[in-house]
Amino acid sequence: MPKFVIERDIPEAGSLSPGQLHAISQKSRGILREMGPEIQWVESFVTDNRVYCVYMAPDEEAVRKHAQQAGFPANRISQVRSVIDPTTAD
Repeated sequence: MPKFVIERDIPEAGSLSPGQLHAISQKSRGILREMGPEIQWVESFVTDNRVYCVYMAPDEEAVRKHAQQAGFPANRISQVRSVIDPTTAD
């Protein structure tokens, strides 16, 4: 299944409390349950003003549908074409 990185512009995201992050996570998981197993949230990275999410999904449209139903921005959606890490250099 394709992997996507979603950039969400969320001002002051880095200042969200653990409780707020918990609530956002619960909302996302609820929508994912409704959509079925074809879309999966892998992980997210919270920075000062942006959240980067990694999803497995059949296509970009499924990622957009999740964002719309959850009420989350999806400012940029990029399909991952390759993954590299330090072992790639070996």
